[in-house]
Amino acid sequence: MSQHLRAGVVGLGMIGGGVAVSLTRRGRVPVVYDIRADTAAAFPGAVASPAEVAAASDVVLVAVVDADQARDVLTGLLTAARPGLIVVLLSTVAVPVVHELAALCAAAGASLLDCGVTPGDKAAENGMVAILGGDADVVARARPVLDDFAKRVVHCGPLGAGMATKIARNVITYGSWTVVHEAVTLARAAGVDPATLVEVIETADPGGATLLSWLRDQLAEHPANREVVPQVVKLLDKDLAAAQELAGTFGVDVPLVSLVRAAGPRTLAYPDQEVS
Repeated sequence: MSQHLRAGVVGLGMIGGGVAVSLTRRGRVPVVYDIRADTAAAFPGAVASPAEVAAASDVVLVAVVDADQARDVLTGLLTAARPGLIVVLLSTVAVPVVHELAALCAAAGASLLDCGVTPGDKAAENGMVAILGGDADVVARARPVLDDFAKRVVHCGPLGAGMATKIARNVITYGSWTVVHEAVTLARAAGVDPATLVEVIETADPGGATLLSWLRDQLAEHPANREVVPQVVKLLDKDLAAAQELAGTFGVDVPLVSLVRAAGPRTLAYPDQEVS
């Protein structure tokens, strides 16, 4: 029965186009639409409007750039929605927008799932993670289509939970880039080639496990992990004080180092733990 679900894709950029390629590779050739007619023409299921995609689909994947484009697409798409249509929003938008668009879908007899996806450059290789928010029964109904483009489907919770998870991941990504930039600036000022810093980090932690190691320890709830928190706070304070001193020597501004040092106890302590 799942093989009979018809899929549609609106928006054929890197993500949407890649999703269409992955679906096709799995034998679920989608009906597609893009505002750029020449882009859509490269796919066998090209149609002339979002409404035509909705009319020919059971699950429509919407991969546009922002909230305004999503609103415009749904305005047209929902004119042809049949009861039971599932709209899967792949665009990253604010959580209130998810609820706004879900209300539009509900008024037309359709259901919305918010679905953050990552990494976008793996869309055409069935290589993305689908980060879902929405009713469990709707996720289950859409699951065959989701499985045909994603390497893993993670249902994070009710409507908005998928988007909140994707947004949180983006905070980690962009925040990490910013911290790395500050660290490289400091190393370069001290005469260290940034490539050397990269070599050290990748050799010491080739899998990148350090980024989430403290969170994993907290989630494990081992008593021994709690006991070492005060000691690690002291180490953090000592090491970042040294970073501030090095930055002062070379006149480098390191606001994130100062912020992280000040937030050390709050960052490292368990939610119910007091650390000074």
